[in-house]
Amino acid sequence: MLVEETVTTFLDELASNTPAPGGGSVAALSGALGAALTSMVGNLTIGKKKYADVEGEMKNVVRQSEQLRQTFTRLIDRDTIAFNKVMEAFGLPKDTEAQKALRSAAIEAATKEAALVPLEVMKHVIDALALAKVVAEKGNANSLSDAGVSALTLNAAAEGAALNVQINLSSIKDTEFVGWRSEEVASLLKTSKMKTEEVMSVVRCKISGPR
Repeated sequence: MLVEETVTTFLDELASNTPAPGGGSVAALSGALGAALTSMVGNLTIGKKKYADVEGEMKNVVRQSEQLRQTFTRLIDRDTIAFNKVMEAFGLPKDTEAQKALRSAAIEAATKEAALVPLEVMKHVIDALALAKVVAEKGNANSLSDAGVSALTLNAAAEGAALNVQINLSSIKDTEFVGWRSEEVASLLKTSKMKTEEVMSVVRCKISGPR
């Protein structure tokens, strides 16, 4: 399991000449990092007298962001597993017409799954960005930069995941599936960028103004 490795071991494996883990797992990791930062800002707000009126809301934010962090973390390994299944499908025998048909179907199914995993990352990014905005607006002012980094990291997760969806879609023959998922990617990217800019506007305004 990638998530059980040390940071150094994971990075060494990432930098090696094997194609997985790759960008998809990194996108999921970025999502986990962004969610963890949101949790940090929330936790640094909870228990402070100055923020007593938002303590209940912060506790709820932390609960949700921690759930998302766990989800993103699971997706780190799921992305690599999905890629490996595609490689396994390509390794199936193709000596007879029947084998070729089975191999083609297996490749198509595995590639669809490989596209759906990063698409799931993108969907969770939108939820995580909503929480990042809450901590930027109401969280501990001394951690404003962390709220901003959370949003930027989450948007990077969405952008990276989108590339991984798109490269898989380019190999899929099911045009209806490709069309539908391509529209989802475009919509999620647009939403991610918009929500990220909303968070960054709050952060920039507060950092430059009186606190």
